[in-house]
Amino acid sequence: MPIFKPLTELQNNSREISNLVQASKEPVFLTENGESDMVLMSAAFYHEMQARLTVYSKLAVAQSQLNAGEKSIPLKDSVRKIRRMLDAQKQV
Repeated sequence: MPIFKPLTELQNNSREISNLVQASKEPVFLTENGESDMVLMSAAFYHEMQARLTVYSKLAVAQSQLNAGEKSIPLKDSVRKIRRMLDAQKQV
């Protein structure tokens, strides 16, 4: 459920707002004159969101490649390739 706080809360109680952002594990919307003005989120939530966006972007590229008729790689071959790459990284 979205959390809304007036912008003055950030000005007057920044530590409490920071604690709320960290505890809620979701964005906190700051309002000014009843209108949404800013969104605050923890760094952890931001990085998680960025990682999700990266995955979604890569899935969209893969889907468009399939739609364009590009040849796909069987899952077992992909898994083998990924395992080899991970094993090579461990040895470095």
